[in-house]
Amino acid sequence: MHRRVRHDGGSDEVAVEEPLEIRVDGRPLAVTMRTPGHDEELALGFLHGEGLIGGPHPVALGAELEANTVDVEGPLLADPGERSFYATSSCGVCGKGAIDEVAVASAPLGPGPAVARGLLASLPDRLAQPAFELTGGLHATGLFDPAGDPLCVREDVGRHNAMDKVIGWALGAERVPLSEALLCVSGRLSFELGQKAAVAGCPVLVGVGAPSSLAIDLAAERGMTLCGFAREGRLNVYAGADRVGTGRAAGGA
Repeated sequence: MHRRVRHDGGSDEVAVEEPLEIRVDGRPLAVTMRTPGHDEELALGFLHGEGLIGGPHPVALGAELEANTVDVEGPLLADPGERSFYATSSCGVCGKGAIDEVAVASAPLGPGPAVARGLLASLPDRLAQPAFELTGGLHATGLFDPAGDPLCVREDVGRHNAMDKVIGWALGAERVPLSEALLCVSGRLSFELGQKAAVAGCPVLVGVGAPSSLAIDLAAERGMTLCGFAREGRLNVYAGADRVGTGRAAGGA
């Protein structure tokens, strides 16, 4: 976090945003604007979401003069070709030329856990966001077990980066596919977040905000449970209602 002085003389803690170049075997592949930290996880999660790796790979952080770089050892599962992988912190697919370049094949999701509706609605309250509390400028993604206990939570200025960091952590922990896990995001549910969850094999995705039409279509096609507007103990189910039970979360959420 950085402290910045406002025009009125006060000061705020603001989130850090810096570029990160992801390389494979020394070859530049992608640039994303992110909050520094857990960069190895971010690189692995990004490559996995693009269908370029299927498991953990060795990652080296850049030297002092290349502080905002990570280098992942190949080989890749596919040739990335000439795709443009520049991504802003707000949109992980910006710069790609066509929707067919975004679509990454993923296997149909398994049955996954049956989860009480109240537990799903309580996930945002279980999503610890200390940096957001300080800055108000970060997104979060959390990975939970079927009982709602957090396994990994990451924050970033980019919602897609936060998701990549969590999936990168799961790759390193050998938990992918996430067939018995739940993902929760602090904002809206975009197509890309749904796709990253599907490629990681996660059957349940919950968001505090609204889903897009394409995210709903993707969830229905891949057999994912997609829930939005999870707040104050309520949520809307847009796809995969068969996994959602009628029970309440522990503690009365």
